[in-house]
Amino acid sequence: MRNRGSVIIIENHRIALIKRERDRCVYYVFPGGGIEAGESPSAAAKREAFEELGVSVLIKELFGTAEYNGTQYFFLAHSTGGDFGTGQGQEFFDSGRGRGTYKPIWVEINSLSSLDVRPRQITEKILKYYGNGCYR
Repeated sequence: MRNRGSVIIIENHRIALIKRERDRCVYYVFPGGGIEAGESPSAAAKREAFEELGVSVLIKELFGTAEYNGTQYFFLAHSTGGDFGTGQGQEFFDSGRGRGTYKPIWVEINSLSSLDVRPRQITEKILKYYGNGCYR
């Protein structure tokens, strides 16, 4: 079990996700990854956003948590610089790991309900708060 930090970046009615293709299955996850020793969940989320998306972020607040092989922390974040899609994380280049493909993408928020976005409880909460173009 390993705790994880992830970001939720919403811009122009779109949300940043990682499209995963693994074992003939397509699904989507929020950018994020494992929390390293001595690292806070928000620091891990910030680091992972840069590694996976190629963007620097400002963490706003904790949006929610989910339990799956440890605690997953999801933070609302705002991109402050960088070039989306230029992440240099190991998962993008080490095809020998057998973990499938990773592709950073933007998805219209109202499309979330028709996609397999994991974890679903965080997706449902996003749709509740942002699904009709209403932003906090």
